[in-house]
Amino acid sequence: MSSTQTLSANPVRLKSVAIPSEHGGWGFLLEPLILGLLLAPTTAGLGITLGTIGAFLARHPLKLAFTDWRRGRRFTRTRLAEQVAAAYILIALLGLALAIALAGPGILAPLLIAAPLGLLQLGFDFRGQSRHLLPELAGPIALATSAAMIALAGGWPLRAALTLTLLLTARAIPSILYVRARLRLSKGQPASPAAAILWHLAGVVLAAALAAAGLTPWLAVVALGILTLRAVWVLQKRYQDVPARTIGFLEIGFGLLTVLLFAAGYAFHL
Repeated sequence: MSSTQTLSANPVRLKSVAIPSEHGGWGFLLEPLILGLLLAPTTAGLGITLGTIGAFLARHPLKLAFTDWRRGRRFTRTRLAEQVAAAYILIALLGLALAIALAGPGILAPLLIAAPLGLLQLGFDFRGQSRHLLPELAGPIALATSAAMIALAGGWPLRAALTLTLLLTARAIPSILYVRARLRLSKGQPASPAAAILWHLAGVVLAAALAAAGLTPWLAVVALGILTLRAVWVLQKRYQDVPARTIGFLEIGFGLLTVLLFAAGYAFHL
């Protein structure tokens, strides 16, 4: 007899299983995809985009299903989560297969970075620790490699492609620390704004070093500088009672602005 107990439950809405509830993750998903497609638009890049979105969306139903598996129980939600996760994984594999067929297996090189980081994040998810800092950092960095894959599919050399991931990482890490600090301040909890600001400054320094070496446009420095000024201004004001959803949508807006400035810098050699 199986140790897994099957329990009845009320009907489950497909949206609650298929769509992740956090808003910040959407920005970190879309930013590298938009940047990659703006700079190196190809059909293979669209395949990578499809594969990345499928992999991103599979995380939520996998987490739900694993939570039930770990407890030895099966709900209506469990079965639905398994089916949705399988569909997303199939989409991810089909997208990746299309990209490989069109651009060759060389586009997979950035997965050497993305795969361990993605598995790390899933490991924390499955232990119910997805809100820890380490998985919150690992996920966006893993997603940032999709820009490098799209660039490789468009014929970019590996070093130039990976530089896109570096820029997106210089955007992601400070922003995550900024949002964590801002959320704590909005709840009246102790926070460390200085750490977020210092990481923003580190991102600006990195971008400047890359630009001085001719690897990135100087407009990327401006873009990260805008994010730094935003962090300094907002965190020193210590705004209170700001809804997490509002903060998340604002970050998506700042992320889109950053990506457009990155793309303009490359396109116009600024």
